[in-house]
Amino acid sequence: MALKVPDFRTEIFADWCPGCGDFGIVSALRMALAELDLPPNKVVIFSGIGCSGKTPHLVNSYGVHTLHGRLLPFAIGAKLANPELEVIAVGGDGDGLGIGAGHFVNAGRRNVDMAYMIYNNGVYGLTKGQASPTLRLGLKTKSLSKPNLNSSTNPVMAALAARYTFVARGYAYDVTHLKELMKKAIAHKGMALLEILQPCPTYNDINTREWYAGEDRIDLKTGKPTPRLYNLDDTGYDPSIRDPENRDEYLRKITEVVAKSMEWGDRIPIGVFYRNEHISTYDERLSGNIPDYSKNPPSKQPITSEDGKPLTDITKLLDELTTE
Repeated sequence: MALKVPDFRTEIFADWCPGCGDFGIVSALRMALAELDLPPNKVVIFSGIGCSGKTPHLVNSYGVHTLHGRLLPFAIGAKLANPELEVIAVGGDGDGLGIGAGHFVNAGRRNVDMAYMIYNNGVYGLTKGQASPTLRLGLKTKSLSKPNLNSSTNPVMAALAARYTFVARGYAYDVTHLKELMKKAIAHKGMALLEILQPCPTYNDINTREWYAGEDRIDLKTGKPTPRLYNLDDTGYDPSIRDPENRDEYLRKITEVVAKSMEWGDRIPIGVFYRNEHISTYDERLSGNIPDYSKNPPSKQPITSEDGKPLTDITKLLDELTTE
């Protein structure tokens, strides 16, 4: 029987601020999991610290609420231990691109088969609105005493440079489109990044829902707002690398992705920026060194005998550690 969205709901109360984009993100995630027909016991969601960290509590699957900036090592470890799990990492822009930036880069190099979703609202929402790595230089949100002194990190460009093989951007209030992007990120074979633009109604009074909707820019002919967001699909944009051996094609695509990722202000693209399905995944590389890895990963290896005795003898190791 096909799964439905209620199968992924929990009884936990979501105590986010009214109007928070996290509500739309969690709704899209539940919808994506249901439409992909992924059994809850085959899905595990990892989160770090911050408002986004509450996500695993609100989705009926396995969930691990980890440490600030450290959710990727936890998630990667689980995926390598049990490749049959559908592993999804979720975290804020501060969590992933501030304290977790080193893990963000190295996750791309490994190309583990999992999805990483960054909730990007430009501020540290849970700790009262300090500027996050994605807040633009010179902006002064309501909680800052002075304009932001740091240049911003571009998640799409950072992921591209770190060799993520799928890079996309969605918007928290366009739940239907976001759900489709999540499905693509989860289904992608390799390391997928999905940046999710998410208004923070409490602390970011610049990049608001009204700002994204263009309510400050009324078209004089129609009398309607001019939205800042546009869908790459509507422009005929193709994110895929077709011929991995064609260096010219690769360089053209990289240049195009960089140009698109830098669009901000009047026009902001959402959709899939980059998809390369020709790069080996980390578990495939491991199988080259460990021939039986795919059939006998760590999660399937017994650690005790039938009578409960450990099968591993670490006496020699302990002796080495205690020898002066």
